[in-house]
Amino acid sequence: MLPLPGDDEVLRALVHRRDSGRRDDGHRIALVVSGGGMRGAYAGGMAHALDDAGLGHCFDVVYGSSAGAYIGGALLLGDGRGAAHIFFEDMACRAFVDPRRLGTRRPVVSLDHLLDHILTIAKPMSWEDLRDSPVPLRVIATAADDLTPHVLEPATVEEWRLALRATAAIPVLAGPAVALHGRRWIDGSVAEPLPVLRALRDGSTHVLALLNRTLPELRAGDPGAGPARWARALDRFAPGLGAMTQESVRHGPALAVLDDAGHPSRSGVHLRAVLPLSDVGVHGLTIDRRRVELATRIGYASLEAAVESVAAA
Repeated sequence: MLPLPGDDEVLRALVHRRDSGRRDDGHRIALVVSGGGMRGAYAGGMAHALDDAGLGHCFDVVYGSSAGAYIGGALLLGDGRGAAHIFFEDMACRAFVDPRRLGTRRPVVSLDHLLDHILTIAKPMSWEDLRDSPVPLRVIATAADDLTPHVLEPATVEEWRLALRATAAIPVLAGPAVALHGRRWIDGSVAEPLPVLRALRDGSTHVLALLNRTLPELRAGDPGAGPARWARALDRFAPGLGAMTQESVRHGPALAVLDDAGHPSRSGVHLRAVLPLSDVGVHGLTIDRRRVELATRIGYASLEAAVESVAAA
């Protein structure tokens, strides 16, 4: 299987910024972090590797949907290690994810546990520093009324907490839509799991995309089976929502750009995706600590290998 056509100039530009200590290169370098629930462990490991390589502070803007927004936020705050370790140390537990709650009044994924315990006590997030970060975090959420993706624009600490809840709020699975700025929002990865096209439209000259799926998974699309129980329930919440959650629908637009070096959207820009080197069976609701930790290690090794290949060249 042919690899995704990638441009190592993205990594070279980051390494140059790190080594020179300068950012006056005329570039706009964006980091795009994929969503996907506990699959985010792969991208979390990549963020850890970016931080350890001294590249975490070299971006001009960061985009993230769902888990990707949390990972991007941690990296901006200088906690790449936490972006990885939070998955197996704190999130891989039934307090956060418990499929047995499906069909009850309690969500399968507890955003209350994430925001009020994990990000407050176990691994506190500095909402003030995130609000004041000179490098912006673009949090993607899906409007509940028309299922279109948008960048949220929180201004206060409380709005930042709401924005991070909104980008992960999947009805039926992770709680109700979140009200912010006069609209109701649900999980950003429903409509835009990998905001590569958005980063390009916003004028980025270099884009590094961290993915949570191997290449065979990305290209396989959906196996053709009927919609899952939770997908049918989503359709009752908003007609068409269940269909949008299917892999081929959600990842199709981004994959079309990533998989085609001649795509019009890539004209004059540099785009590089980093994918997990292997798949260990971590999916959106996986809480097997051993496998989740292994996913973070694979993500770390995948990004590390990409940077080392550029350094060697």
